[in-house]
Amino acid sequence: MRPKSGLPKRKALRRNPEFEGGLFETTKFTAFRNSDKSYSVLSLFSGCGGLDLGMLGGFSYLEKKYKKLNFNIVGSYDIDKKSIDTHNLNLNTNALVSDLSKVPTADLPTAQILTGGFPCQDFSSSGLKKGMSTERGQLFTVLRDYMKLHKPLIAVGENVPFLEKLDNGVALKTIKKEFEMVGYKVQVWKIYCPDYGLPQSRTRLFIICVRNDIEGFPEHPEPTHVFKHVFIEDALNDLEKIEDESIPNQSQYFMATKATAGAGQGDQKSKKGELAYTVRANAKARIHFHYSLDRRLTVRECARLQSFPDEFVFPHAAMNAMTQIGNAVPPIIGHLVGEQLQKFLDSLKFIK
Repeated sequence: MRPKSGLPKRKALRRNPEFEGGLFETTKFTAFRNSDKSYSVLSLFSGCGGLDLGMLGGFSYLEKKYKKLNFNIVGSYDIDKKSIDTHNLNLNTNALVSDLSKVPTADLPTAQILTGGFPCQDFSSSGLKKGMSTERGQLFTVLRDYMKLHKPLIAVGENVPFLEKLDNGVALKTIKKEFEMVGYKVQVWKIYCPDYGLPQSRTRLFIICVRNDIEGFPEHPEPTHVFKHVFIEDALNDLEKIEDESIPNQSQYFMATKATAGAGQGDQKSKKGELAYTVRANAKARIHFHYSLDRRLTVRECARLQSFPDEFVFPHAAMNAMTQIGNAVPPIIGHLVGEQLQKFLDSLKFIK
């Protein structure tokens, strides 16, 4: 059956990528630091590892090097096995598949820093907006319970910007209050990612929590790219003639045809000289076409827009890869937050 455009469906050149190894093997990237001198990090709801990569540093993106940060990841956990496969392929952190709603808090390792991009689907403007009324919407309590028992120096929660509007702001206020009640002062950083070099329209909230007995607070990062955003072609133009797996995941893209009108498939075509549209986890909900080629954006192109280095391989079929990419914290944004945390921790005379 032909789509309403009358054109035949376009098929992906390849269903699965070809690769010899992930970031860990191809660049000698190491997630492990000297644990005696590094700040320990526990990563919950880690997904494929975007925030973890950012916190670690030591990677390059669009010819810029992001320095190694002084963090040591002591554990990474997520419920999705394929995301954990991607995480371990690239970061070699021995990440574990785990339903954190069922894991006793006492069984999780103690760390100085807690990070967690708790599930955003019930808080997203493109989702069902069920908020905290669902079991998934209550998963922020996993972070709260860890903070109460293990008392990390700093905790970082990450989520979508609609969280601050949901229920007229009640949802975010409730989460902040829950974190404050277990002994933390809380700030919410609203990060408009293009102002920090990300080539797509994307805003995220970072809920920064510092233990009450620690003086001061990390400084909100200063924007670096105001009025000089990185546009979509700046990130993708060198990929335009590549149709094979010489760069992993570049041959993967979905069957999709352009809709003739309305909000159907293909209603968003990227434009030169502009930011890319937000890369989403639901690959069928919004179909992004290339700004000059007559096809959908590839898995690698979407990973580029999320600031993953080309050596970071997504080893699964396109649908799952796109879900992982869309759910991830862009590594350069994770690095931005990590830098601010490290500066703050380095300034403390005594930490415990």
